[in-house]
Amino acid sequence: VQLQASGGGLVQAGGSLRLSCVASGPTNGNYRMGWFRQVPGQERESVAEIFGWNGDRTSYADSVKGRFTISRNSARNTWWLQMNSLKPEDTAVYYCRLGSPAQWNYWGQGTLVTVSS
Repeated sequence: VQLQASGGGLVQAGGSLRLSCVASGPTNGNYRMGWFRQVPGQERESVAEIFGWNGDRTSYADSVKGRFTISRNSARNTWWLQMNSLKPEDTAVYYCRLGSPAQWNYWGQGTLVTVSS
């Protein structure tokens, strides 16, 4: 399975971006989809995930609650991260990932989000 993330870019504080992740290949029971971000020199931060057969369960980092929304399609091969009210501290490389309830198994290549103040 290969994951392709896109949608990053430069945006002013308060703006919005929508990230997309497309999975190619059979996902074989990996119904847990998510995003994490990383700033060079800092630890990876899990941002959001969506899981469950119906995708009816979501989880968010406290730092993005109320601003970011994760969603996915019914085929479970595409998921999105809608990011609103962006802050400079949201600047990072965002990666999508795919896995089972027990572990993450696949990662995308990352897309850079830069939020200017």
